[in-house]
Amino acid sequence: MTRPPLPPFTIATATQKVRMAENAWNSRDPDIVTGAYTEDSEWRNRSDFLQGHDQIRAFLTGKWQREREYRLIKELWACAGNRIAVRFAYEWSDGAGLWYRSYGNENWEFAADGRMARRIASINDLSISTSDRLFHWPQGPRPEDHPGLTDLGL
Repeated sequence: MTRPPLPPFTIATATQKVRMAENAWNSRDPDIVTGAYTEDSEWRNRSDFLQGHDQIRAFLTGKWQREREYRLIKELWACAGNRIAVRFAYEWSDGAGLWYRSYGNENWEFAADGRMARRIASINDLSISTSDRLFHWPQGPRPEDHPGLTDLGL
């Protein structure tokens, strides 16, 4: 099974890969997201170190139980060979109804079949007011005409 586009990446294919990842994460479905990673994929997400589908699926399940109304935008930063660097921001609310915008960078390394073998994410959270929210589309993929990070000044 392959997950095109495959490495080595061009700017066009890396941009496509980034949008596909964004759409998958915006589904908030751990099974959809987990399928994009190799069975032994290694993650560093903040201070969590994960390996393999079972740990990734469990992590994502807990994440989306805590981070409600999750909406994410990813943007290509750079690419070379089988690696892609991404910057992102996502908005979410906690169980008390407080809102946050989380900013971060990810480094991705892909296997030859197009699945991600390694993901390193650094993320910071900023408390925001409801009126500061910028991501208002219905739950699911970001609409094609919705501004990206650069357009939003993020």
